[in-house]
Amino acid sequence: MSYVDEVLAKVQAKNASEPEFLQAVEEVLESIKPVVEANEDLYRKEAILERITEPDRQFKFRVAWVDDSGQAQVNTGYRVQFNNAIGPYKGGLRLHPSVYIGIIKFLGFEQIFKNSLTGLPIGGGKGGSDFDPKGKSDREIMAFCQSFMTELAKHIGADIDVPAGDIGTGAREIGYMFGQYKRIKTTYEGVLTGKGLSFGGSLARTEATGYGLLYITEEMIKCHGQDMAGKICAVSGSGNVAIYAIQKAHQLGAKVVTCSDSTGWIYDPEGIDVELLKEVKEVKRARLTDYAAARPGAEYHEGRGVWSVKCDIALPCATQNELQIEDAKTLAANGVTAVCEGANMPTTLEATRYLQDNGVLFIPGKAANAGGVATSALEMSQNSEHLSWTFEEVDAQLKRIMVDIYHHIDDAAKRYDKEGDYVAGANIAGFEKVADAMLAQGVC
Repeated sequence: MSYVDEVLAKVQAKNASEPEFLQAVEEVLESIKPVVEANEDLYRKEAILERITEPDRQFKFRVAWVDDSGQAQVNTGYRVQFNNAIGPYKGGLRLHPSVYIGIIKFLGFEQIFKNSLTGLPIGGGKGGSDFDPKGKSDREIMAFCQSFMTELAKHIGADIDVPAGDIGTGAREIGYMFGQYKRIKTTYEGVLTGKGLSFGGSLARTEATGYGLLYITEEMIKCHGQDMAGKICAVSGSGNVAIYAIQKAHQLGAKVVTCSDSTGWIYDPEGIDVELLKEVKEVKRARLTDYAAARPGAEYHEGRGVWSVKCDIALPCATQNELQIEDAKTLAANGVTAVCEGANMPTTLEATRYLQDNGVLFIPGKAANAGGVATSALEMSQNSEHLSWTFEEVDAQLKRIMVDIYHHIDDAAKRYDKEGDYVAGANIAGFEKVADAMLAQGVC
């Protein structure tokens, strides 16, 4: 049995109740086999794969808070510090009822390689809670965030672990958490990213993940002799990533005709109206039925269906495993050219392989959605220097980073005779840097 297969079997036995984590580990380990086989004796002796698949530490804690009726509520909080071989732990905080340790571990594991690909000195981590901010008042969210940070503050710091936003955690939640951290620690430091502009946040951070997704997509399309102008795009989701992916796609001359939320989806043949979408989702915090009601010609459909629309480029920007095998078959049959992931692992392994086997260009989330964490790292730099860069400065650095990521994953795939396999390229390029750092630092 190969070293990869041995470690994969151990991980599967040890984490049998965590399918998302196992999916992420299987994808990475299978695709880095050529690298491991070329260094098998050294990697086995130093237990590189065992160490990279086992978090440095995991925290699980109670979050008690009081709702508006005076009733005490209890949620569970998590922080997984996965690997800091190349820099302090960096990764978001997800607030969603689906959160459990397996989700946090999968996200933290992916974050190791995503952060490595940015070329910036940041390690992998993730956290969150099963708290649902939907339907909660500002006061209830503040109460939760303050309780959550009271425990989390014991384990983080500007040079230790720097959390950020994720699903359910936006500028409001980050603000409440930062205020509580400052109160507890009596220090003002860049311990969180995604902060408001008035207290250390970075311009372009809000747009970064969506914009970055389009920068890497554009570079890939260009390197395959095509142009974004005139392309029809399907986008899933209607949160931060989706909104700014749609906006940048339109700026590049493409037309996005779909978006979705947890209850349904929109088909707008004239192109999604970004300002209306922002009004519905960011201001009103309403459902997409409000978008359809205000937009003549737009169709609202219950349930899933975004990937049934004929398109040139598909950009899944919602959540994990949303693009499944039947969706992949439909997209391929409809002539899709490229699928680039704006969310974390939104395509199942089976669907990913089907798309690749059928000639669809595919960039995984650890590369395609790295713009958010890259800009968070740029926010860390600004905080440490006590400076604030212009939108144009940050956006230019973001574009450079995303273009570089494409060429790094393309080069890595070619070096191991996997040209065009950007999943393998992303995993190899991300892994090599982290493994080299781990070897240099000894067994720790």
